[in-house]
Amino acid sequence: MTRYWNPRTEALAREELERLQLAKLRRTAQWAAERSPFYRARFEAAGSRPEDLETLSDVRRLPFTTREEWQASQIEAAPYGTLGTIGADRAIRVHTTSGTSGRMPLRALDSRKDWSWAAEMWCYGLWGAGVRSTDTAYVAFGYGSFIGFWGLHYGLEKLGALVVPGGAQSTESRVRQIIDFQATVVASTPTYALRMAQEAEQLGVDLRGAPVHTLILSGEPAGSIPETKQLIEEAWGARAFDTAGMTEISTIFMFECAEQPGGAHIIEDHLLEEVVDPVTGEPVGFGELGERVVTSFGRSSLPLLRYRTADLVVRVPGTRCPCGRVFDLYEGGVQGRTDDMKVVRGTNVYMRAVEAIVRGTGGVEEFQLRIHREGIRDEVTLHVEPLAPYEDESGWRDLADLIARELAHAHEGLRFHVERAEPGSLPRFELKAKRLVDNRPALEVAHVR
Repeated sequence: MTRYWNPRTEALAREELERLQLAKLRRTAQWAAERSPFYRARFEAAGSRPEDLETLSDVRRLPFTTREEWQASQIEAAPYGTLGTIGADRAIRVHTTSGTSGRMPLRALDSRKDWSWAAEMWCYGLWGAGVRSTDTAYVAFGYGSFIGFWGLHYGLEKLGALVVPGGAQSTESRVRQIIDFQATVVASTPTYALRMAQEAEQLGVDLRGAPVHTLILSGEPAGSIPETKQLIEEAWGARAFDTAGMTEISTIFMFECAEQPGGAHIIEDHLLEEVVDPVTGEPVGFGELGERVVTSFGRSSLPLLRYRTADLVVRVPGTRCPCGRVFDLYEGGVQGRTDDMKVVRGTNVYMRAVEAIVRGTGGVEEFQLRIHREGIRDEVTLHVEPLAPYEDESGWRDLADLIARELAHAHEGLRFHVERAEPGSLPRFELKAKRLVDNRPALEVAHVR
């Protein structure tokens, strides 16, 4: 049985893949210029034409598209804005972004064809992780308007797996259903995979002895943090695979294959991905950290040209993976977001780095990072709920000292206060975790950044 969902394109030679991308780029640009009021005005203002795109590098002649522009169009032409090519009368569903960043959620319409494409894209990642039609897949997701795991659900159905939708219910109920339905695949955020494992332990449920062999993780960069992934795999006795998607393209854009080469493959036959300097917008090379910019080929209702995602990634050649796919990799998956970086006394603080250290200790059940201002000085405090072996005073002090030292070492000597939180006092998350709380005055935060 083939290791590829779509062997015709996943194993293309690089030159053939780039010819396919160029053809799709020109077609998408032409479609957008003709049918999207947003892009029609954009092309006219720039004095450019889709037929001017003669090579892939010519995509840089087009201006970036930003979330702020999209949001502005949805405010001016509520509720769906001017970027789309269809109205609500021709759409079959609407989804939104999560809104966890505190900004107004984007609203995105899909046609029947677009939604079929979203499911097809998910099949790349599911098949690459070893999911097959004989599997029973449990989707631990609340099924609201946030796009979340909706596309994955339909991808599982297209692949032929039996899907158990774990809708709005308690974590205990979900854990029991996973066992009762003898699920072999579980899909959730990395944070919620750990939460379900904790619940199972309290219930006396042996997840390691359950039939689950594969975990599909999405929604957070934590799925590609080795320390977090190791904890998840040890708790479940199963292999965990990182994926990432976004509402703006309606579906997945990267996935880990069965070889797990330390990165996730970009689905390049359906997307043109660039990595640019977040400040200058200029391209960065292989192996350099930059902001991910995406042009999507498959969603006719919402064509997207050079969209700035705010995702921080490092692109490396796909040839380093023994799976044989030509698709390039994002090394370490999504490594963070440009809008998640905080500056504390001149030092950059990324939650991905903090989580890697905290999870690497093996002694933490939950945590939260808080930044506040005392007088003219920024202070950063990590609140920690320790696991049982570290709850006594001696164990806690050793754990807190270790975390403080490792955090300071990774952040140019910046001091992190580490404080113990009461059991169950910190927030738990089903979807995207929000463990960073910045309580500094908004104007001052903007100044120090």
